[in-house]
Amino acid sequence: MQEAGLVNDEEFAKAWAQSRHNHKKISKRIIAGELRQKGVMQSAIDEALDEIDDDSEYRSAFDLAFKKYNTMSRLEPEVQVRRIQSLLQRKGFGFGTISQVLKELDLLNN
Repeated sequence: MQEAGLVNDEEFAKAWAQSRHNHKKISKRIIAGELRQKGVMQSAIDEALDEIDDDSEYRSAFDLAFKKYNTMSRLEPEVQVRRIQSLLQRKGFGFGTISQVLKELDLLNN
């Protein structure tokens, strides 16, 4: 089937990664795990994830956090931080990215 062009890991991985990253705001780490579960070869996964740069990954995390932040204006800052951290962790973003987002939202003191 692969020779007939019916199954192409590289194209599938790229399409999956872009879709999940752009629409669901999911981190590269989670996307890689999903592709592994689907049986995609690691080389195709790496190639697909290379197309998502660090700035795009950060921007997705920030957009997601900002949307959540706008719904919590009446909550205490500690609760806002906890909820945003939890959301971003579930989406697979790392500690450094989460901290940077919280600083940009002015929720963390330097």
